[in-house]
Amino acid sequence: MAQKNIAIVTGASSGIGRLLAKELPAHCRVDELWLVARTEAKLFALGEELPVPVRAFALDLTAESSITTLQERLADEQPVVRLLINASGYGKFERFDRIPEEDAAGMVDLNCRALTLMMYAVLPYCTQGSMIVNIASVAAFQPVPFGAEYAASKAYVLALSRAVNRELRPRNIRVLAVCPYWTKTAFFDRANKQSVITHFDCMYDPAFIVKKTFRAMKKKRDYVVPGFVAKATHALTKLLPHSLVMKVFLAQQKLGRQK
Repeated sequence: MAQKNIAIVTGASSGIGRLLAKELPAHCRVDELWLVARTEAKLFALGEELPVPVRAFALDLTAESSITTLQERLADEQPVVRLLINASGYGKFERFDRIPEEDAAGMVDLNCRALTLMMYAVLPYCTQGSMIVNIASVAAFQPVPFGAEYAASKAYVLALSRAVNRELRPRNIRVLAVCPYWTKTAFFDRANKQSVITHFDCMYDPAFIVKKTFRAMKKKRDYVVPGFVAKATHALTKLLPHSLVMKVFLAQQKLGRQK
């Protein structure tokens, strides 16, 4: 019996992850799509919109048992993983000493640890031409006061993705980091609940980010920064001292003088 070709998308219930899952069948031929998120009902609803068979995994990836569940299912079925999209993640904008401990740890657990373990889980089932796409952020390129943990976690995602992409080149397996700018998703309902961030010079449509992601997947890049404003911001973080970049950011947001 021929091995089944699958794609896996985490964070598939909303935002960029959901749109990537919706558009995936048009860009990647697979026999089955595995969707991972915490809300089962949203996964089933998305599955009804897709033209390929879907398997829904209602899992919290910060729980060790969730990764084990996926590893066991992969071991049982022995599929070929053509594509893994790590879109799960969250942020919290607040001063470091005001963020609840569970949120500070949760950002590291989900954005870094779970993403890393998902990569480990699928790599034994990847073959030549397989691909891993990790959703990072433009915040990965600079320290972000009042978003310190989030930016640091995305810097980890970017560095990990680029290094592993280079390591896996002999196996012809690619890793791509996607680094969006401010994007109109439910991310901000949780991240900016206290309205700490008030200045948004540009807010991208998630459909635009998805379009640029699939385009970058066809090229040989190890990371992509979608959009002119995002690219300009990225360029400035390379040219200017990070101390100045942080100072400008704090001035824009009217932050930095709080006691």
